[in-house]
Amino acid sequence: MLYFLLYLFLEVLVSVNISSEIGGLATFLEILFTAFIGMSILVNFRTTLMENMRAVSFSCIDLEEFQRLNLFTLIGAILLIIPGFLTDIVGALMQFSVITSMIVNRYNVKSNNNCKASYNEKINKQKDSDVIDVEIISDDSTTK
Repeated sequence: MLYFLLYLFLEVLVSVNISSEIGGLATFLEILFTAFIGMSILVNFRTTLMENMRAVSFSCIDLEEFQRLNLFTLIGAILLIIPGFLTDIVGALMQFSVITSMIVNRYNVKSNNNCKASYNEKINKQKDSDVIDVEIISDDSTTK
C-alpha cells in the first residue's frame, strides 16, 4: 500500500509539472499518442515473441530471461496505455531490449555476436547434412 501511495504521489507531481509546461492540449495529445503506441505494441507482440523464441532456440538467452523479456514488453505496453507521464516514461524504457536485458541480467548484458555466429553455424551444418557423399568407380574392364 505504501508503494502504491508513493507511486501516486510521484505520478501526480510529474504529471502536474509536465502538464503545466506543455499545456492541456499537448497533454491530451500525448495521452492519445502513447495509448496508440501501447496498443500497437500489444498488437505486434507476436513478432517480439518470435524474436525471443529464436534467441532461446539458439541459446542466446535462457528460458528465465525469455519470460522476463516478454513480461517487460507486456507491462511496458500496458504502462504506455495508462494515462500519466511517469507511467509513459517507465513504459517506454521497458520497450528497449538493452534496458530490459540489463535489468534481467543485472548489468551483465550478453553479446549478440555469439548468437549470430551460432545461427550461421547451425545453418551451415544443415546445409552440410543435406550433401550426399558419392564415390565414382570407373569400370576399367571395358577399356581393355
